[in-house]
Amino acid sequence: MIREDATIDAGELYDVANALGMTDQQVRLCIKRLAAEGRFLQEGRGRKAVLRATEHTRRTIEPDLEFVRYMYAQDRGRAAWDGSWHLAAFAVPESARQARDAMRDAILRIGGAPIQGGLYVSANPWKGRIRSTASELGVVDHVTTSTTRDLTIGTVHEPRALAEHLWPLKRIADDHRRLLATAERFLTELRTASHIQRLTISVALAAEFTRAVEHDPLLPPQLLPQPWIGTAARAATAACWAELLKSQPAQPIRLFRWYSEVIAEVAAPELDRS
Repeated sequence: MIREDATIDAGELYDVANALGMTDQQVRLCIKRLAAEGRFLQEGRGRKAVLRATEHTRRTIEPDLEFVRYMYAQDRGRAAWDGSWHLAAFAVPESARQARDAMRDAILRIGGAPIQGGLYVSANPWKGRIRSTASELGVVDHVTTSTTRDLTIGTVHEPRALAEHLWPLKRIADDHRRLLATAERFLTELRTASHIQRLTISVALAAEFTRAVEHDPLLPPQLLPQPWIGTAARAATAACWAELLKSQPAQPIRLFRWYSEVIAEVAAPELDRS
């Protein structure tokens, strides 16, 4: 809900939070905590207040747009898989435990699956991101990357069987099934929604989208059950974004600017049909 001028209207924040089931007291406590953590500055009191995002907050909340762009490129068949598996291994000494843990978390966040101690695999090219993260953490000398078309884990070697063995596809599918149901419901509601309702839907949709994709390794279609529920769920989300783009507020929220290019690409077919 941060707008282009880096502020949040507290009145709108209370209204949206109420619509999402939060009480005014819960909102006040959240605002107090965020201010104490140095994430926002509060100007005024109660519903008439304005919350101003600090520089730290502005730097740390921007989404990974390349991840979203690649996701939709895959859904549209524009990121073909060449059959290669991408490996990354690291053996960071105990003296750099914090960097070791951060390296592991970063690999998991971009879709890596553990094979065995310190060895991870992805179906997507990731060498640049792995090397960049290792460099930032100061452990680049402890990281090895490789690519192979011949991967066998135990007795499993068929690509789709490997994907099912390595990633929790059922849970990922269930998360996208929930996203699809949510987006389809919101798409109907958006057509007659008020300004506050649209803001509420934006927040709820973003949360559900994050829930669905944060553990998704973005496997290519060749490795997934077909039809893949994730494709339908993300298409429904794009349709919601297309509807939201039709009536941006006078002071648009930053989410629209951050996603504007990607949303425009993804939503274009939906806008053309409407």
